[in-house]
Amino acid sequence: MKKIGLMSDTHSYLHPQVFKYFEQVDEIWHAGDIGNVTLADELEAFRPFRAVYGNIDGADIRIRYPEQLFFEAEGVPVCMIHIGGYPGKYAPGVKELLLQKAPKLFICGHSHILKVMPDPKLQLLHINPGACGQQGWHKVKTLVRFELRAGNIQNLEVIELKK
Repeated sequence: MKKIGLMSDTHSYLHPQVFKYFEQVDEIWHAGDIGNVTLADELEAFRPFRAVYGNIDGADIRIRYPEQLFFEAEGVPVCMIHIGGYPGKYAPGVKELLLQKAPKLFICGHSHILKVMPDPKLQLLHINPGACGQQGWHKVKTLVRFELRAGNIQNLEVIELKK
């Protein structure tokens, strides 16, 4: 079993409560728009860290992290990309990518809108953890925690960060 802390759209701001809420996770995943290398370094020093770059990330982030990330964790095939859309309204090229790679878990960011929804046609769970940075129109900063165990995604929690 692995406990995952999921975040996106920090835009160079690392909310201090992230460390509290991710204290018990085994890995932190970031779905892009990290903002700067210092923030990535802090998260990497805290827990094992996987990330993709987002549209606001500069060359320093883009040389460290890929645009798309495909991996398996605890028997769950995962696809992570920053601009992905959501079931019924995927970003251009994303549906084809999902059909080709066949993940069970599809993670993206970009919209600053928290969404957790199944795609029964592609047989996957889509998660956008919303945004936890200060830039953007979102009013609530959010994180997501969940567990991966024997090919299943379970015990998903949405966390709202205090102002």
